[in-house]
Amino acid sequence: MAHKLVNGVQVELTPEEIAARAAEEAAWNAGAFDRAMADLRSKRDRLLASCDWVMMSDSPIADKTSWETYRQALRDITNGLTTVADVEAVTFPTKP
Repeated sequence: MAHKLVNGVQVELTPEEIAARAAEEAAWNAGAFDRAMADLRSKRDRLLASCDWVMMSDSPIADKTSWETYRQALRDITNGLTTVADVEAVTFPTKP
């Protein structure tokens, strides 16, 4: 049985407390994919932002084709992901 501390004394949880705790854990587990996707998008967005300068009209880089391909791969990185395992298996493209 699960326990909690009340004023330094170990007390068994009530069935209602056990059910509430199980519901909290289920809710947390149900949000795992959304958290993983948010983390992936955050990393992707930082990588995109770090090379925005390349796409500016006054950029010193004349041939932007490889950068355009890289940036498109970053934008497409979330396509088709349906599980946490899919998200964890993502490999980011290599910067030109």
